[in-house]
Amino acid sequence: MDLSFFTKIFGSRNDRLLKKYYKRVQQINALEPEVSALSDEQLKEKQQAFKERIAAGESLDHILPEAFAVVREAGKRVLGLRHYDVQLIGGMVLHEGNIAEMRTGEGKTLVATLPAYLNALSGNGVHVITVNDYLASRDAEQMGQLYGFLGLSTGVILSGQGSEEKQAAYACDITYGTNNEFGFDYLRDNMAIQVEERVMRAQNFAIVDEVDSILIDEARTPLIISGPAEDKSELYQKINPLIAHLEKGEEDKENKTATGDYTIDEKNKQVHLTDEGHAKIEAMLVEAGLIGEHESLYDAEHISLMKHINAALRANLLFEKNRDYIIEENEVVIIDEFTGRKMQGRRWGDGLHQAVEAKEGVQIQAESQTYASITFQNYFRQYEKLSGMTGTADTEAGEFLSTYSLEVVVIPTNIQPKRIDLPDLVFLDIEGKFASIVRDIKDVHATQQPILVGTASIEMSEVLSELLNREKIPHNVLNAKQHQREAGIIAEAGRPGAITIATNMAGRGTDIVLGGNLESELATLENPSEEKVAEVKAAWKERHQQVLDAGGLMVIGSERHESRRIDNQLRGRSGRQGDPGVTRFYLSLDDDLMRRFASEKVKNMMRRLGMKSDEAIEHNMVTKSIERAQKQVERMHQDERANLLKFDNISNEQRKVVYAQRNELMEEEDVSEVIDSLRENVFESVMANYIPPGSLEEQWDVEALEATLKEDFVIDLPVSKWIEEDKSLYEELLRDKLIAEIKALYDTKMQVLDERTRHHFEKEVLLRTIDQQWREHLNEMDYLRRWIHLKGFAQKDPFQEYRSTSAEMFEAFLNAVMYDTIQTLSLVQIHGSDDVDAYEKQQQEERPQQLEANHPAAQSLSQAMGLESAEQMPSEDQSEQTTFKRETPKVGRNDPCPCGSGKKYKQCCGKLD
Repeated sequence: MDLSFFTKIFGSRNDRLLKKYYKRVQQINALEPEVSALSDEQLKEKQQAFKERIAAGESLDHILPEAFAVVREAGKRVLGLRHYDVQLIGGMVLHEGNIAEMRTGEGKTLVATLPAYLNALSGNGVHVITVNDYLASRDAEQMGQLYGFLGLSTGVILSGQGSEEKQAAYACDITYGTNNEFGFDYLRDNMAIQVEERVMRAQNFAIVDEVDSILIDEARTPLIISGPAEDKSELYQKINPLIAHLEKGEEDKENKTATGDYTIDEKNKQVHLTDEGHAKIEAMLVEAGLIGEHESLYDAEHISLMKHINAALRANLLFEKNRDYIIEENEVVIIDEFTGRKMQGRRWGDGLHQAVEAKEGVQIQAESQTYASITFQNYFRQYEKLSGMTGTADTEAGEFLSTYSLEVVVIPTNIQPKRIDLPDLVFLDIEGKFASIVRDIKDVHATQQPILVGTASIEMSEVLSELLNREKIPHNVLNAKQHQREAGIIAEAGRPGAITIATNMAGRGTDIVLGGNLESELATLENPSEEKVAEVKAAWKERHQQVLDAGGLMVIGSERHESRRIDNQLRGRSGRQGDPGVTRFYLSLDDDLMRRFASEKVKNMMRRLGMKSDEAIEHNMVTKSIERAQKQVERMHQDERANLLKFDNISNEQRKVVYAQRNELMEEEDVSEVIDSLRENVFESVMANYIPPGSLEEQWDVEALEATLKEDFVIDLPVSKWIEEDKSLYEELLRDKLIAEIKALYDTKMQVLDERTRHHFEKEVLLRTIDQQWREHLNEMDYLRRWIHLKGFAQKDPFQEYRSTSAEMFEAFLNAVMYDTIQTLSLVQIHGSDDVDAYEKQQQEERPQQLEANHPAAQSLSQAMGLESAEQMPSEDQSEQTTFKRETPKVGRNDPCPCGSGKKYKQCCGKLD
């Protein structure tokens, strides 16, 4: 069916949207005389009036015409710039949470002021996101003048700033910064221990400049905060040989005694140290210099050593090579005890895997560890409203809509463009292509037409520069090595006869003005007289007309990029605001893109047909064929991003749960109820191992329960005696008595602390345990993702396997948090607040002082994730998420069940399945 017929009659969706926006533009224009009559002070007072109307229930959409009219008037008075009608449309598109595609030179930086001002009136903050620190600083400084004139505050976040600077910047009405820094600050905030350490506010509204670069190109790799692993290899290596000096003993259950240094619980795969074993280990640790004389393993500053000792005991005494694991390529690979198959990509937690590596003398993995990570997709989708602007988004409109629910609206130019895009020239080899480029540059340079040459890499820009140097042709080279020099060179790139070689990263944020940038030139003058300013302006007008007469800016592309958007960005440097211009791409069959889609046979055929190195093929069919090749590459990269997102969505669900719970706990002054709940869960689970629910008394293993309580938690309770003395102690009553006794012992131990210190200590232990286990969980998830593709060889869906396995791992993570928190609080010896300080100091020392924040280069995700091809992971529709809202009062676990059964809630409707 020919859809173009219907489009001609009804118009495209983009046309219909523009008609709607033009109606609102007329409303704004109608307000201009009234707003122009206001004084500066009255304009500033408008923001308070708007805020009062919003507080009274008026929507931002309703006050949009007035707010935009106010910003337009402020732009005229402060910056000397009046927003064009098409810029007003761009502002509306951004306000509605969509993407405005506006050609280069249409003033996107100024467009952002409209929705930024309007949405800042809500008081929840606006984030304006750019691609580098220079542009963030420049835009914040320039546009901050306009916001300040209107009574709003402006901040900028930069890499290297301290917490206080960032807190002040985020507290402003409008905050500028880079995509990386916003993402890293989000991750750092969710690693904070104190509320005061956090810097960000809620993610309300974001305007993303160069949105295609940030949300498409850079979304191929996640943001990662990493640091040295907490479990240092030298510690495992020091503890491992100590185990050989311990002697195995036997447990006398009847007399409740044990011989030797340790006993083994085969059923639960645990090793328990005897009192003699504890004393011997402590003596060896003193000799090894790991603890001081007369110090205990249970002292607050040494409590984490117990984890390493337990791991070393289990690794040496319970896990056997070629039964539980094998050594393959100098790595410890787990063997599935049920299937006997290798479990590539899986690692034991709680330091066990590192302990086995120390035992076998192989390299201990994870010398650096991921502390937190997130993809740009999942970070930016957290904003209540997201928008973006760029000159080239329409080619990725489908992905923007499916991934971010952002619609691309193409905004018409303020003045009809006059640029001429010439067909591509295709050469046999690179030598012939470069020879032609240099020859054409020389010819065009003679006419004084300015030239911008785009290259795909720094290497190619330097090769081309050397060829021009041989011909003694003056030029500037601009690549990605610096940003601030970029603005100066690009500002001069429009002068008559100027030749600029730039990589595709260059030129963003600064327009190439024909004749040179007049504002930059005037800014360099020191205390100029009116005559000097007039002289400079007259000289610029002459240069400007000279370049117009020469045909405007000539853009030469030295090769096609994988993405049509980057080619369009380069083309977009020419023909701004209705200026004339010419663009042309020069290709060779040796270029990366051509080699991938035009085989060696094509090249040989061209030679047989007599094509010479310096001859070119020029035809629209060739250009269209190249664009088809680019579309194939774009689809491949889109599949990679979709696969990354699909996998990260699983991690993101877990991340949201952990971060939300962690933030809630951090804001609580008193977490004692949480600790009590964890204690119940842990000891219910411990008891269930030896007294199974619903079992007969003959099936109970009370002695083993007592031993576990003593060995794992240093809790010595006469459970057997209770049962002998009170025959009515059935399972539930016994569990309640056990937990009550354990809580009473704990409360007695904590009496040495005042209430505030106790609450602080409990929260500190809980948060640090969550962080430690979360890091281990992330590490295990990284390994799983790296190897999960091997499931494809077993005719299994790697994604489904990843989802089910990660769910099991997350459940194990939650159990480990509960168990380790209660174990630490049970084991640690507290004599006063000094011990709390010692614990915090020890935890702070174990935490790396320098965490590394990085955003890896966008390599092939198929390689990064260990995938042979994107096709190995079938796509899956994302189900719509719903928000749960509590409509009834929260019921405590020990409260009577609301159903009326008479039981406690935790034993009735609140029982975990």
